[in-house]
Amino acid sequence: MSSARILVAEDDPKQANLVRVYLEREGHSVLLVSDGRAALDQCRARRPDLVVLDVMMPAVNGLDVCRILRSESDVPILLLTARTTEDDVLLGLDVGADDYITKPYSPRELAARVRALLRRAGAVTAGEQEVLRVGDLEIDAGRFEVRVAGRPIALTAKEFGILEVLAGHPGRAFTRAQIIDRAFGFDHYVLERTVDAHVMNLRRKIEVDAAAPRYVQTVFGRGYRLAEPAEGAPAGEGAAGDGAP
Repeated sequence: MSSARILVAEDDPKQANLVRVYLEREGHSVLLVSDGRAALDQCRARRPDLVVLDVMMPAVNGLDVCRILRSESDVPILLLTARTTEDDVLLGLDVGADDYITKPYSPRELAARVRALLRRAGAVTAGEQEVLRVGDLEIDAGRFEVRVAGRPIALTAKEFGILEVLAGHPGRAFTRAQIIDRAFGFDHYVLERTVDAHVMNLRRKIEVDAAAPRYVQTVFGRGYRLAEPAEGAPAGEGAAGDGAP
C-alpha cells in the first residue's frame, strides 16, 4: 500500500501523537495541528490525501472546519468526537464527513477506517494497479514491489517513494523539489541533496551500471526522469547528466 499524506487536527497532544504513531506505522506521512484555524490553513497549503479531524477544537471547531473543507475540496474527512448520540453522528455526516469514530476508540480501528477511506477515494490503491515495465525493470506500486529481470529488489520507503513518483509519468522530468513534495509529503527536513543521495542508492540497486543509468536518468538543469517503457536504449543514452549522482 502506497504512502498517503494525512493531516491530523487534534488539540490533545497525547491523542494526536498516538494517532500519528499508528498512521506512520502504516507508512503514511502525518502532519499534526492543534486547532481548527491551523487545520484549514494547512489543508489549503498542503492538500493532504485525508484529514483526521477532532470535533472539539479551539479557534474553529471541527464541524465548521469540515463544512468549509467540503465546500472547497473532496478530501476524505474522518471525524473524531466524544459525542455519541445519533444526532451528533448525523450532524457530522451532514456537514460533509466521510466517516465518524467516537472516543474512546481503538487506534487499530482508526487505522483501518483510514485505509478504507483512502481506497474509496482512490488516493491509495491496494493491489489493483497495473505493473509498470521499463525494460527489465518492473514496478508494482500496489504490492510495494520492484523487480529487475524477475529478481525482487529490496528498497527503502523513500527509495520506493522516489521511484513511484517518477513511474507515475514515465519520460517526464521532475525537479528535486517536486520529488520532495510528492514522495516525502510533510517531511520538512528533506533537502534537495538528500534526494540525490537516495537516487544514488536506488541506482546501485536497480541499475546494471549506476554510473550510466538506464532507468532513473538525470535531466540536465531539471532533475530526474524514469525512462519511458518503449525506450530500449543502452545505459546513459537519451538523458544528459548535470553532474548530480
